[in-house]
Amino acid sequence: WLVPHSCGQVCEREFKPPCGHKCLLLCHPGPCPPCPKMVTIACYCKKAKPVPRRCSTKEWSCQLPCGRKLPCGQHNCENPCHPGNCQSCPRVSKQRCVCGRQIAERLCACPFWQCEQVCGRTLPCGNHTCEQVCHSGPCGECPRSGKRPCPCEKSMCVLPCTEDVPTCGDSCDKVLECGIHRCSQRCHRGPCEICRQEVEKQCRCGKHTKRMPCHKPYLCETKCTKIRDCQKHQCKRKCCSGNCPPCDQFCGRMLGCRNHKCPSVCHRGSCYPCPETVDVLCNCGKTVLKVPCGRERSTKPPKCKELCSRPPTCHHPSQEKHSCHFGPCPACRQSCQKVLKCGHLCPASCHDEALVKQTGLHQPAGPWEQPSEPAFIQTALPCPPCQIPIPTECLGQHEVSPLPCHSAGPYSCKRFCGQLLDCQNHTCMKECHKFTKVNGNDDRQKASPECSQCEEACTKPRPPGCPHSCILPCHPDQCPPCVQMLKIKCHCKLTNLYIECIKITCADLKEKDLLSSCKNQCPKELPCGHRCKEICHSGDCPQNCNQKVKLRCPCKRMKKELQCSKVREGQVSLECDTLCKEMKRKASEIKEAEAKAAIEEEKQRQQAELEAFENRLKGRRKNKRRKDEVEVEQSVWQKYKNFIMLPICGVAVVMLAWLMAYNN
Repeated sequence: WLVPHSCGQVCEREFKPPCGHKCLLLCHPGPCPPCPKMVTIACYCKKAKPVPRRCSTKEWSCQLPCGRKLPCGQHNCENPCHPGNCQSCPRVSKQRCVCGRQIAERLCACPFWQCEQVCGRTLPCGNHTCEQVCHSGPCGECPRSGKRPCPCEKSMCVLPCTEDVPTCGDSCDKVLECGIHRCSQRCHRGPCEICRQEVEKQCRCGKHTKRMPCHKPYLCETKCTKIRDCQKHQCKRKCCSGNCPPCDQFCGRMLGCRNHKCPSVCHRGSCYPCPETVDVLCNCGKTVLKVPCGRERSTKPPKCKELCSRPPTCHHPSQEKHSCHFGPCPACRQSCQKVLKCGHLCPASCHDEALVKQTGLHQPAGPWEQPSEPAFIQTALPCPPCQIPIPTECLGQHEVSPLPCHSAGPYSCKRFCGQLLDCQNHTCMKECHKFTKVNGNDDRQKASPECSQCEEACTKPRPPGCPHSCILPCHPDQCPPCVQMLKIKCHCKLTNLYIECIKITCADLKEKDLLSSCKNQCPKELPCGHRCKEICHSGDCPQNCNQKVKLRCPCKRMKKELQCSKVREGQVSLECDTLCKEMKRKASEIKEAEAKAAIEEEKQRQQAELEAFENRLKGRRKNKRRKDEVEVEQSVWQKYKNFIMLPICGVAVVMLAWLMAYNN
């Protein structure tokens, strides 16, 4: 199978760029691949041994210093092995100017330079001095010697260099600055005057003409409206010839680096990249990386091989050696070696700059606020407790164990104390604790002040009738009398009484009855409705009520205070006397008279209202009735018979119609 559009023969085209070899592939479309031949070739500077390489990439650099002599003839090239000619010498040396009067430090690549002093040497004529600035070689002949023309350059004459050439007297006839007319003055020194002839001039844009002096340009006030080559701004030049100049405004657009604006004049298309370069430094500033402006944000700082020169921030005189870096130095891992209070040296790692987490600095106002990230601060932590083991005896003198130095001291071995308590019945069940000798007693079988008190309940029998147990803990002596308070109701059942148990159990019936009284008045009611006057008592209240009550006669005029029990039993009564009866009769007569007067007054009021109502119904009439005419009042049936009979007749008719319809 052949490649499409291939003849199947060997290509044999020369490679591009030409290298002297030909393509050995079969006929193929497109350009030939790079030359694959292997050739043995030396580097650019010819110092390294030749190595075999592909012909297409045969040029290579050994990275050794070039060493070739620079054009200055004094120094050698220090750049790595490179192609082409060496660069100019970058070194500076002291060099003389062309005239040899001044010496200055200049680049070796620029050995020839001129100072600003005039030569000032006397010319061969002996009358004038050389006016050239810092030159080499002889000054030459005097420029005023030999044949010299007159000012209009029409006649020549030979005069000494000390004399000026006189004017010839002919017209100047030089072409003026306008390029059209000639100077009409006689031969004169200096420049010709401006052309003052009046001519018909056309403005530059060709829209207007005007007669004016030849030396003055004619520009109209018409502004050009064409767009300049930047395709953004108008020309706006007065009297433009049509060939608008390039836009002279600055572009000013922000470049891609976001640091500088385009310094070019206004132009089409996008701006060129920023030509500035920025140095990206390592932390110590000894390693520099040049990057295009704008790339410094995304470029990582160069790796520096120098050692970090920052002073230690902890108490050590020097920190561990590490490379130059950004940010804070790594935490010191040297041993602390501070002298602790116990006299030992701290073996822990340096903790002068430990990171400590801080929480709770900002409390969220509600569930809509996210909790803040925990903050870490660097702070010096105290040395950890000393961990060197020290033999130590326990508090209860049960054992001796090695403890860390910071906690070396009396400790509890967690065993039971075992000392006999003061109750003489039980032993101390507390964990190993401090043992204090009492009165020089070294007997460990007796309790010390630090031992716990026996908390077991007393099991000794109580006195007869006492239902309580002894409230004291286990004790060696007899139980004390029971002083617990009993809560009982008084006889009237309203007050709770608290009485010591021993008083109740040791009292007889009479004393118990007195103890159960609250000493207040009995709240019970007697059958008469009065409260019992006795002090809180047992049993029923007495039936005889001695309280005084008021007794009145039937007319309520007379009253008398009597004993409640006698009044209730009906033993006494109070009857009305003759005075009471007389007063009662007079009162009844007065009431009857008042009732009659009220009835008569009511009748008169009703009669007046009836007459007023009838007058309103009759209205005004011409012939008034005689006062002696008596009006006959109609009965109720006569007034309302029509209103009563009409509904009754209607109901009867409806019933009759219904019966007739039902029978049919």
